[in-house]
Amino acid sequence: MLSAISIRNIVLIDQIDLPLDRGLSVLTGETGAGKSILLDALSLALGGRGDQNLVRKDQESGQVVAILNLPESHPARLLVRANAIADDAELILRRVQYADGRTRAFVNDQPVSAGLLRDIGRLLVEIHGQHDERALIDSATHRALLDAFGALGEQAGAVAVTHAALTAARAAVEAQATRVAAARAEEDFARHVVAELTELAPQPGEETALAEQRQRLMSLEKAAADIAEAEDLIAGANAPGPVLSGLMRRLMRKSDAVFAGLIESLDASLVALDRTGEALDALKREMNFEPGDLERAETRLFALRAAARKHQVSPDNLPEVLEKYRADLGLLQNGEEELARLRTLEAEALIAYRRAAGALSASRRRAAASLAEAVDQELPDLKLARARFIVAHSVEENRESASGFDQIEFEVQTNPGSNPGPLMKVASGGELARFLLALKVVLADRGSAPVLIFDEIDTGVGGAVADAIGKRLGRLAERVQVLAVTHAPQVAARAGNHLLVEKQAVNEGAFVRTHVKTLDAAARREELARMLAGARVTDEARAAAEKLIREVAP
Repeated sequence: MLSAISIRNIVLIDQIDLPLDRGLSVLTGETGAGKSILLDALSLALGGRGDQNLVRKDQESGQVVAILNLPESHPARLLVRANAIADDAELILRRVQYADGRTRAFVNDQPVSAGLLRDIGRLLVEIHGQHDERALIDSATHRALLDAFGALGEQAGAVAVTHAALTAARAAVEAQATRVAAARAEEDFARHVVAELTELAPQPGEETALAEQRQRLMSLEKAAADIAEAEDLIAGANAPGPVLSGLMRRLMRKSDAVFAGLIESLDASLVALDRTGEALDALKREMNFEPGDLERAETRLFALRAAARKHQVSPDNLPEVLEKYRADLGLLQNGEEELARLRTLEAEALIAYRRAAGALSASRRRAAASLAEAVDQELPDLKLARARFIVAHSVEENRESASGFDQIEFEVQTNPGSNPGPLMKVASGGELARFLLALKVVLADRGSAPVLIFDEIDTGVGGAVADAIGKRLGRLAERVQVLAVTHAPQVAARAGNHLLVEKQAVNEGAFVRTHVKTLDAAARREELARMLAGARVTDEARAAAEKLIREVAP
């Protein structure tokens, strides 16, 4: 519910703090007292269009605050939380209007955009009047209102789910078809790459290992030349071993003690040469080096690097390239089968959607008849006995949307034989207000905002019609909070909270301000008497007011 409104420096209002209560509250007062200013101010707090002319004369800015108490699960509170705004016990909407035309919006003291404030406000308060161009007048809301009336939310949700599934299935078919077409366009190249890389058989980390092997083999190749030279010196054609061995044998045959030391040295030299040969053989075996190893390693390394440059990847990523093109070929080979499977799923999703949407259309047709009948029952007492309320329901089965096949629009026929048409075009101002009241009575606990405001919907009617309007506002107020601006005593008499709007002269007439006060029982009787009698309140009018209060009392 709307628990309070606080207004500062808006048109004729310098300062108003207005507490509100549940049930039906009425605003009365003479024409020009400022009742419309209150509604304009509230509209500003709910995200309505700003206007620099709203700021009180000689003030830099004006401000309006609306305080609401809502259930934890109310959509407005969910929207507040979804936008990372602190969700306190009360929901406080504040709008500042500056004299230069700028506005600022706040929700629970957190700055927000005017658009978000407006979205939140639409969930909280509906303002209806003779010239209302929002709320029930907007045909875009009619389908949702019909679903709320018919308790079709679950069915409508199922249609939305099946539509989402159909959309996803179609997207999957389109994506698969695109992949198959792309694979087919690159088939020859893919086959060439697969053959080339399969033959190359690249392995992760192979390029690094080959580069290290090449570096080692290059070092070994350089060392091999030195080893070969040493081997030639020790065991080649000019090797010293045979010469020294022959010399030692000749000296040993002479059996001369003179050569004993030389023979011993020659023997040691031959032993040393043998050990050196053995060391060379051991080194060759340890190196395990073949002359072709370096060439083979370089050929493999350069082939890997060339393939990597061709595909603009690192050599370690060549196996991934191979798998990609294998997958492309596999997609081409199996893609048509997968595409056929996805198309089968798409067809099944379409059947499920059309079945759900068709069932929802049938339910909406029944709900439309029930809604029209319920509203028509309200019309006679509102002096619209010859009028009809029509829920125009058209079905376009080729129209696939998340909301189903249906287009819903509320229409009226004001007189037998006249053409029905949209509420805004066919009904006059007074008729429009009464049609809206009848509709809101029927929809009050289904699809309604928690606060309804009616602006002078009783203008131009009196007697029984005004009383009928009062009764229906009272019925509405049993389920939602209702605030009505009225000139009809029959309406005002049914209020649980009566607010009087009046002008006050301040500082000996230096300026005039709009003031609002809550009336007690005696003051309320006096105001009803004024509404009944006019400018001069008589005892007869007071008696009539007392009688009216007693007659409408529960």
